[in-house]
Amino acid sequence: MTHWLALKNLIFQWFMAPTLILLPLAIIVGLPWLIPRLRWKRLLMGLGIILLLVYFTATSSLTVALASKGLVAFVPKDSGETVDAIVVLGRGDQWRETRVDVAAELWQAHRAPLIFASGAGDASQMIELLRAKGIPNQALAHEDCSRTTKENAELTATVLQSQGVRKILLITDAPHMLRSLLTFRHFGFNVIPHTSPLPPDLAPRKKTLMVFYEYAGLVSYGIQGRLFAHS
Repeated sequence: MTHWLALKNLIFQWFMAPTLILLPLAIIVGLPWLIPRLRWKRLLMGLGIILLLVYFTATSSLTVALASKGLVAFVPKDSGETVDAIVVLGRGDQWRETRVDVAAELWQAHRAPLIFASGAGDASQMIELLRAKGIPNQALAHEDCSRTTKENAELTATVLQSQGVRKILLITDAPHMLRSLLTFRHFGFNVIPHTSPLPPDLAPRKKTLMVFYEYAGLVSYGIQGRLFAHS
């Protein structure tokens, strides 16, 4: 798991620096011109041009907008019904206060008697922010070990299902919601999704990476059978 997270961070840093992508592709395209006798010259140059076109098409604002819509197209609306618990997933400093605000508003609207925070490095801090908003200790619980969406769902199920919690309001951002919804269902929860807004200062390239990472995550989780309910 540690190696996978390190690899994911490396890919993220690489994607956030376009020079690291465009420079190798430019070399692939230009190499045949620098070495005229190079074998497979046309094939190499054609491959480089195709990869450049794929990169610019994939990262265009239109492609990202369409891909973002695809991630939310199958997510049901919040039905407004009461549930056993509100589960809020951590995402990092930039996302924390907004998610806490949403969770507090839902609790104050009497949607659930309990708020459960999930996520290593986030859960305990979200609990402190919720306490500062006047949410009583008996209405708060958390786990701060999970580092992936699968672990969010698995550890939340370990803690809450033994207490009879089955129906939850799930709080996360729109790109992450579909995978989270299906994963929590896989672990036996009846899930009502409630999306939290993206940070207003989120960099466009970071949003692009999030969207395509979610598609990769859906494929990966689907292959591993994590998106289907247990029998």
